[in-house]
Amino acid sequence: MSAVPLPQPTVPGFTAERFAAHLASRHAQPAWWLGAKQAAWNQYKALPLPVRTDERWRFSNITGMALDGFELPSEPAAAIPHLPDFPHAAELTFSNCQIVDRAKTILSAELSAKGVIFAPLDEALRDHGDLVRQYFQKYPVALGSDKFVALNHALASTGALLYVPSGVEIALPFVVQHTLSGDHKATFPHTLVVLEDQAKATLVEFFVSVEAGSAHFASGVNDLHAGAGSHLTYVGVQNWSDATQAFQSNSIAVGRDARVLSLNLHLGGRQARHESHSRLLAPGAHSEMLALTVAHGAQEFDQRTLQSHNAPHTSSNLLYLNVLLDQARTIFSGLIVVDPDAQQTDAYQSNRNLMLSDEAEASSLPGLEIQANDVRCTHGSTTSRIDPEQQFYLESRGITPALAHELLVFGFFERVLEKLTDDNLHEALRTFIQAKFKKL
Repeated sequence: MSAVPLPQPTVPGFTAERFAAHLASRHAQPAWWLGAKQAAWNQYKALPLPVRTDERWRFSNITGMALDGFELPSEPAAAIPHLPDFPHAAELTFSNCQIVDRAKTILSAELSAKGVIFAPLDEALRDHGDLVRQYFQKYPVALGSDKFVALNHALASTGALLYVPSGVEIALPFVVQHTLSGDHKATFPHTLVVLEDQAKATLVEFFVSVEAGSAHFASGVNDLHAGAGSHLTYVGVQNWSDATQAFQSNSIAVGRDARVLSLNLHLGGRQARHESHSRLLAPGAHSEMLALTVAHGAQEFDQRTLQSHNAPHTSSNLLYLNVLLDQARTIFSGLIVVDPDAQQTDAYQSNRNLMLSDEAEASSLPGLEIQANDVRCTHGSTTSRIDPEQQFYLESRGITPALAHELLVFGFFERVLEKLTDDNLHEALRTFIQAKFKKL
C-alpha cells in the first residue's frame, strides 16, 4: 500500500496573525489564561522542530512532519460519526472544536449535588478558573514533544474538565468525543481530570475523523491527577483519518495509595506519536499503562513512555501490544526511572509486537535508570509472527485467512482488554478494532 501524500499548504497554517485572532476571540477569559497562552505561543515559536540527533526522536520519520497548511475549523461538521454506545454518566461532544449536543452534558441531580464537575474547557475557565489554574499542565514535558504541547496550550479551545470530590465514587464512565471534518483542519484538545482523595471515576475519550481521506493535524494533551486512595481509569481511542498527523501527550500524577489505569487504542493517523508519563508521587501509588495498536499501510506509530518512581513503595506496570500489517512501522521507547529514595519500587515494562507482514518494521527500546538499591524492575520486548499451527487450525475449520488473523489478534489483545472491568466498554473497544479489520 502506498503512503498517504503529505497535505499541500493551501492555507497559511499556524501564523502570528492567526494566533492573534484566536487570542482576541478569547478576550473574555481570565487574564492569567490569556497570558499563559501568549507565553506558550512564544515558546512554540522559539523551539525548533525535532531533529534526528535528539535521542527522544530516534527512529522517528522527522522528514514526514508538516506544520503548514492547517487551520482551525470555523463551524461544526454537518455530520457526526456514530460511535459504539454504552451506558455512561454524561458526554461532551466536540465537532470541529465546538461543543454540540449540550443536552448530553447535563449531570444527574445526584452527581451535581455531590460536587462533581464535568464541563467544556471554556466553561471550566469561567466557572472554575482557580481549579483549572491549579492543575492545568502542572508538570513539565519530558518526552520530546515540547513544541507540540506548547502549540496545544497556545491554541487550546476544545477540551474538558472532570472533577470528582473526595469520597465520591461514580460507576458509569464519562465520555468525551472529538470529531474533525473537512480538509486541512486542526484541533488542540486538552483534557483535565482531577480526582480528590478516595474518589473513583472513569473517563473515555474518542478522537475521530469524519472523512477517511481528509488531512488533519491534531495535538492533544491530557493531565490526569489521582489524589490519595483514589481510583482513576482513562481510556483513549484514536481513530483519525489515514492522512492525519497526530501528537498526544499524557501526564499522569498518582498520589498515595492511588491507582490509575490508562489504556490507549491506536488505529488511525498517517503519522501518530503518543507520549505517556506516569509519576508515582507517594508510597502505595500504582500506575497501569496499557496500549493496543493496529498499524497498516504506511502508518507510523511512535510510542514514548516514562515511569517515574519518585517515592518508596510504589509500583507500575506497562504493557504495549502492537500488530503490524503491510509496510507499517511502530516505534516503542520506554524508560523506568527510580529515584535514590524510591526504595521498594516494583516496576515492569513490556512491549510485544505481532508481525502480519514481511515488510512491516517494529523498533523497540526499553530501558532502566535505577538509583536505588532495593527494587524489583524488569523490562523487555518481543517481536514474533502468528503461529502457523494456530493459523492452520482455524483455516482447517473453514475460517478465511483474514478472519483467522482477526481472531488471533483479539487473542493477542485480550490480556489488555480483560483489564477493563466494564464489559460494555470492553465491547466498544472490540467494535473499533473489528471496524479497522473490515476496511483492510
